[in-house]
Amino acid sequence: MPRVKFQTLTEQMFYTLLCLKEECCGMDILDRVPAMTAGRVKIGSGTLYTLLEQFLDAGMIRETKAEGRRRSYLITDMGKEMLDKECERLKAQLADYHLIFGGRNA
Repeated sequence: MPRVKFQTLTEQMFYTLLCLKEECCGMDILDRVPAMTAGRVKIGSGTLYTLLEQFLDAGMIRETKAEGRRRSYLITDMGKEMLDKECERLKAQLADYHLIFGGRNA
């Protein structure tokens, strides 16, 4: 059975939406994600621009400016709800981990 789109977010999806709390363009996102994750998460430009189009189509972000090829975006209420939902899912996973391992680090 195919995965329902945006039922869960990949790290690249999560951090792209997180960046868009503030208006920024694709190049800003490519710089900000590695900076906010200490280099743990990187997004390729092809992946990023595909995600931005998908998020636009789904109403999770909106375009705020277009200057030539440079476009800027902001997260919408729907995108923020998706981030909130993903945070709750991750918290539940962490709670399950602590339940099984008794709060110990692996």
